[in-house]
Amino acid sequence: MAVVVVTDSSARLPADDVRSCGIRVVPLHILIEGRDLRDGVDPVPADLYQRGHVSTAGATPTELAEAYRDALRDSGGEGVVAVHISAELSSTLGAAEYAAREFGGAVRVVDSKSTAMGTGFVALAAARAAFNGADLETVAAEAQSAVSRVHAYIVVHRLDNLRRSGRIGTTASWLGTALALKPLLRIDEQGRLVLAQRVRTASKAQAAMVEQVLELVGERRAALAVHHIDNPAAAAEISATLAAALPGCGDAVVTDLGPVLGVHVGTGAVGIVVALDPTDSIRA
Repeated sequence: MAVVVVTDSSARLPADDVRSCGIRVVPLHILIEGRDLRDGVDPVPADLYQRGHVSTAGATPTELAEAYRDALRDSGGEGVVAVHISAELSSTLGAAEYAAREFGGAVRVVDSKSTAMGTGFVALAAARAAFNGADLETVAAEAQSAVSRVHAYIVVHRLDNLRRSGRIGTTASWLGTALALKPLLRIDEQGRLVLAQRVRTASKAQAAMVEQVLELVGERRAALAVHHIDNPAAAAEISATLAAALPGCGDAVVTDLGPVLGVHVGTGAVGIVVALDPTDSIRA
């Protein structure tokens, strides 16, 4: 048996990677008109992003404990590494730490300090170590190491949703000005969503995001992901640009950001996640 990796649905991992790496995914929640919908399990309304009074919730300690219990059993007692969305962006990490107490040291919780494939790349690093026969300590260490190599950027068309949900500070000095612009945001080293650059149009913001990624990666190798909310054309264009400029990195994973994240960033958002190769990278 081998260590089992658990993550949450914010990770946006492709189904093939989930299956091939044996990763368990715990759904987060979309709360709409008195209904509690599980991300990736229950169907969501097609007009979700146009509706008002939609919110989200993290996984509960009970849900996480059940997932950890099943994973620990299937590991044959080898242990579980749980990689979750940033504690700065969701209550899930706190719930995970609470749930893990039931299992002593057999469940190790790792704050990815990111989301989307920023979390997904950390979970994949852990799962690959587990597949190669690493023990619990080593798998957890691989996950922690991967956290420092992940960088995430996103361009949103409006900040209203993020402001209402508290994912950006309402007193931030740049907020009033940025509402009239198309800000390029990034997730910082603490896992917080912060302003990276003020840009006047969406196309210029997307170009600035690509430029920051190209500067970050340089001649190094990296895994890439491009995410979007109802904006597949922009995601495809960005993916093609990255493929041409960074041929050594291979094709980017291109996925929808999903409803849990989409509720906060809104329609039209486009993001890039970079996981620098461990053999030649340091956190920028």
